[in-house]
This record gives sequence, structure tokens and C-alpha cells, in this order.
Amino acid sequence: MKALIPRAGRWLALAGVSGMVACAGVPQWEQPGAAREAVIARLGSPTAVHTLPGGERLQYSQQPAGRQVHNLDFDRAGRLLVVEQVMDPAVFARIETGRWTRDDLLRQFGPPALVERVARFDGDIWTWRYLVAGSLFRQLHVYLDRAGVVRQVLNTDEVLPDDPTP
Repeated sequence: MKALIPRAGRWLALAGVSGMVACAGVPQWEQPGAAREAVIARLGSPTAVHTLPGGERLQYSQQPAGRQVHNLDFDRAGRLLVVEQVMDPAVFARIETGRWTRDDLLRQFGPPALVERVARFDGDIWTWRYLVAGSLFRQLHVYLDRAGVVRQVLNTDEVLPDDPTP
């Protein structure tokens, strides 16, 4: 059952978690070749760790309140290969409907900001928040069937609460 907090309230209630991750360090400043242990010392603990065929991914997510997710991929020796901010339409284009699964989404984007269900679809809808051109608030919605396979991908504008009036 859903919490009785309005949608906007859920985003705002978790802003502190996003702020803690954001204050720990700046993932995009990390340089290829950096040692895994040194990166963690600078950035803090990742929000998720994923095994990759050639090494490991440390994921630093600002979801649910923030709008960035950074993947830092390391080789087997623990050296940084690449840093990628994945909350981007070019990265979303990699999602393959009918092929990608829940695990693929978690490995690429981390946990969603919101999971919902609707009457007209038999499965979950995972939603992530992101920015376009630094100021356009958007949402990525991925529809997962009961087996956890991606069936549809949509992008929408994010509806934000109006500023409170005194």
C-alpha cells in the first residue's frame, strides 16, 4: 500500500539522502587510472556495487531526490576505466525493450526514485528523475512485466509542486 504522503512530498522527504551522497565527493572529477580504494576514500561508500565481466562498477546515485547517477567502472586490478553520468537520454536509448531486465536497469541506473503500478499494465513502472540542458526537469518511466522484462520506455516532464505562498 502506498504511503499517504503526496508524490511531491515523497521526493522532498528524501532530499536529505541525496544531499548526503552529493556532499561526499564529485564522481565526475575522478580520473581514469585512479585506484578503487582512493576513489572510495574521496567519494564515500557507493550506493551500489555491481560485478562486470571485466571488473566492477561502483554506482553513486542521487535518486530519489536528486537527478544524477554516476557509474564508475574499474578493471580487475581495481583501476578506474570510465566515469559516466547515466541519467541522460543518450544512455536511455541503450534500453532494449523485450530484452533488458530488472537486473540490467539496476546495473545501469541504480534503484528507481519511484515504483508504481497502474490498472492498465500488469507489472511495475520504475521512474527515475533527470535533467535536460541543466534546467528541464524530466522523468524516465520503464514498464516491467511480472517477469521483470522491460516492455515500454517513456520520458515525461516532471510535475513539480508550486512554490508555497506565504
